[in-house]
Amino acid sequence: MRNQFDPESLKELIADFPDFPQPGIVFRDISPLLHEPGALAAASNCMASPFVDSSITHVVGIESRGFLFGPAIAEQLNAGFCPIRKPGKLPGELFSHSYGLEYGVDRLEIQSKAMGQGDRVLLVDDVLATGGTLSAAEQLIAETGAEVVAATVLIELDFLDGRQQLGVRDVVAVIHY
Repeated sequence: MRNQFDPESLKELIADFPDFPQPGIVFRDISPLLHEPGALAAASNCMASPFVDSSITHVVGIESRGFLFGPAIAEQLNAGFCPIRKPGKLPGELFSHSYGLEYGVDRLEIQSKAMGQGDRVLLVDDVLATGGTLSAAEQLIAETGAEVVAATVLIELDFLDGRQQLGVRDVVAVIHY
């Protein structure tokens, strides 16, 4: 068991699965990081620390692995937590948006009254690949009237240039491939 983790030691805990979920894709699996005591907290700290003085009012975690980091980051920033989910998981009035993935198409939803004018949002997910998921989340948040001020991810796949798809320019990634 380790007492301290830095981005390089966290990266050592990421497993690669070639050709998953389809040929040509290398899936970066965070499960080994989750198995290591203290690593999830360290990763959440690395993701939250650049935003401590940013007046974030809401942290939005994207289903499903954004849920692992989002609540801990929200606690650190003294902000509310709001989930963005896949279809059929949230009750009430919703905003919905379809988007492209590295290997297909998906859809996300947010409760329409989850946040509003004047709210400052930090988007959270595990991986920034092509940018489709985070971009769709930005659009959903804009529909609520809130402002996305930054995004933070554990892993960024730099070669896919996904951050260019985002409207927000303050994007922090702990680990780069």
